[in-house]
Amino acid sequence: MHHFGAHTSVAKGLCNAVANAHAIGADAFALFTKSQRQWTAPPLKEEDIQRFRSAVSRFRFDPRQILPHASYLVNLGNPELEKRQKSLDAFIVELDRVRLLGLCKLNVHPGSHLGRISVKEELRLIADSLDRAMEQVPGIHPILETTAGQGGNVGRTFEEIRDIIALSTYPERLGVCIDTCHCFAAGYDIRTPQGYEQVMERFGKVIGFGKLEGMHLNDSKGKLASHVDRHAPLGKGEIGLVPFALIAKDPRTSGIPLILETPVEEKSPAPRQWKEEIAWLRGQRTSETATGTPRNGR
Repeated sequence: MHHFGAHTSVAKGLCNAVANAHAIGADAFALFTKSQRQWTAPPLKEEDIQRFRSAVSRFRFDPRQILPHASYLVNLGNPELEKRQKSLDAFIVELDRVRLLGLCKLNVHPGSHLGRISVKEELRLIADSLDRAMEQVPGIHPILETTAGQGGNVGRTFEEIRDIIALSTYPERLGVCIDTCHCFAAGYDIRTPQGYEQVMERFGKVIGFGKLEGMHLNDSKGKLASHVDRHAPLGKGEIGLVPFALIAKDPRTSGIPLILETPVEEKSPAPRQWKEEIAWLRGQRTSETATGTPRNGR
């Protein structure tokens, strides 16, 4: 079964992310458990934890289909020890927040070498930071997101993600999230059925689908191999609708959260665009080729 959702707002309470996901017809969703632009946050209150858990149960979400996202500030491979430790401490706090909320995954961008060390050294630092974090918070799976490769960010290639996992002492706890915009911007051409299949086969050979624990479904404003991380609504960017129709029915993408991070203009916690994109994705499951368009793409 394929599970579709979006990264929903937690404004006025974490439990609202659950209600907002339900309002757009989702059976999966992502959220920030704290401000993504600040290093610290007040500890979770017991009442907020219980409200969130109750909402998950009330709206019948499977915790495995909820993919929290770590702060954008976190750089587990920062070449400066003090700054890397600051990121690690913040990441450990976020892992523990996920645990308290009854969830099991935390999506994170691997890290950046900032042009100061080699990629090989960077991958080792990230793996070491992940190990230290997992030792502090048992049970939660860090999910490494593929990147567009902008600046010194690693995770641009499947091989870099594979190597981080291989360098870890706890590879069984690490998963992967493919972001379609990032992959395309990194140079993986998924625009045609043939291109999509080649990329997916490469992922299977390099990393393996047993490690795929989530996807971010985004079109791209940037061109192929541009290394520009700019999301677009489905069918409104350089990728087009074909790969999203294929993802919607690919057995290799079944059973994991498939999360929209497409930009919306509507100022609403439950944008109509996401509801329409989710409905369109579900409608592709029985079609041989991409049919129709999400209304926002007309």
